[in-house]
Amino acid sequence: MSRNVTPPMGPSLFSGGSAEPLAARLRPERLEDVVGQQHLLGAGRPLGDAIRNGTIGSVILTGPSGTGKTTIASLIGRYTRQAVVVLNAVTDGIPRLREIVAEAEERLRYDGRRTLVVVDEIHRWAKSQQDALLPHVESGVIALCGATTEVPAFAVVGALLSRCRVYALRPLSLEDIVQVTRRALVDSSRGLGARHLQAEDATLHWLAEQSDGDARRALGALEAVALTLAEGDHVTPDLLAGALGVRVVSYDRVDIDRNAVLSAFHKSCRGSDPHAALYWLARALQAGEEAQVFLRRLAAIATEDVGLADPAALGVVMQAWDAYRRLGPAEGERAVAQATVYCATAPKSNRLHLAWAAAREAAAGTPSVPVPAHLLNAPMHRRADEARRVPYAYPHDFPSAFVAQPYQPDELQGRTYYHPGPFGEEKQIARRLTWWAERGGPPVDPSGITTDSPPRQAISTSGDVP
Repeated sequence: MSRNVTPPMGPSLFSGGSAEPLAARLRPERLEDVVGQQHLLGAGRPLGDAIRNGTIGSVILTGPSGTGKTTIASLIGRYTRQAVVVLNAVTDGIPRLREIVAEAEERLRYDGRRTLVVVDEIHRWAKSQQDALLPHVESGVIALCGATTEVPAFAVVGALLSRCRVYALRPLSLEDIVQVTRRALVDSSRGLGARHLQAEDATLHWLAEQSDGDARRALGALEAVALTLAEGDHVTPDLLAGALGVRVVSYDRVDIDRNAVLSAFHKSCRGSDPHAALYWLARALQAGEEAQVFLRRLAAIATEDVGLADPAALGVVMQAWDAYRRLGPAEGERAVAQATVYCATAPKSNRLHLAWAAAREAAAGTPSVPVPAHLLNAPMHRRADEARRVPYAYPHDFPSAFVAQPYQPDELQGRTYYHPGPFGEEKQIARRLTWWAERGGPPVDPSGITTDSPPRQAISTSGDVP
């Protein structure tokens, strides 16, 4: 059971003079005042109880910008009474880390006080730099609190992750942002309360919507407007819009947001929702992503999710790719959008994708099986063992350009990989496979010819190929 602990008084980790931005001045000094992260910090929650009890070890905090990672790092230092040193991964390197470790060893030796090293933007440190933390975290000379906006499994070396507990912060909701900005307007000691500025709830909700879950961005805009207003004036959306500037698309070309948008785009096409697919495409291109990233993904969709249900899909994507190269982004993006809508609205089948995976598996299991003699080219056929010489039947010498003969190694005879689905062009492929199977060709999966609508023609049992 956790015990209630009053954090020690004194300057905050990030305290400073009046020149501090509003977001820094308003950092909570108690866990209870942190907005939006009570799933981590509330009573009975592992992180909150560990901080209150002073038993917190090394942690990695991950989450979007402006959600409270730096604030929680500050509170860990305040509650646990550790000496806190901030190490910025952008500007500080291993030499600075050595200095910190030397000071931490001396502090532990003479005062018995541990040192908490807060590494902001830890994902910007190279693997060798992160490895330099390992022995000191392992020995207990320092405790680590790393903060990152990226997925720790991708951004932090595994050995360091195994020595830390990872906590994911949630994006702040609109109500959370409104609460933070309202607190800033009424706090006279650290916020803007002494200015007696007025702001309607609708204005603060508008600001929260424009801030995209980033409390720091909301407070920065509010402070910028406050500097231009007289005491008691009203804060309006028009004033805030000027302070916010251009709303940046939430998309990063190096972190997980990029992969998340690509995943959403792919799943929207696979799910036959052209509206959503166009939205995710536009979201990425407006953020500066290369259109060819999505053209490559569309090519994958055309073969993995559309497949032979609509063989033309791959051609449409390739034509769009060529058009984009010739026209450039301004006009070429419409070709990418056209290919996107085509793939999203095409009939879907992953049977080709499954067939290729099955064929690769069979090939991997039989890497040395010889090619049947009748399938060899002429010189190799003459050199083959006489007992293996089987005449090759030339299909075009037979009616309907088909003759039954084995084409796989003996060990794999009867093995099937491709089973056409019931939609689009695969219905016709299923009919042809069935016609060949009835004449001694490879077996066919009966489920491949099942359809939810009457076939355009009955499966032929004689005569021409259907």
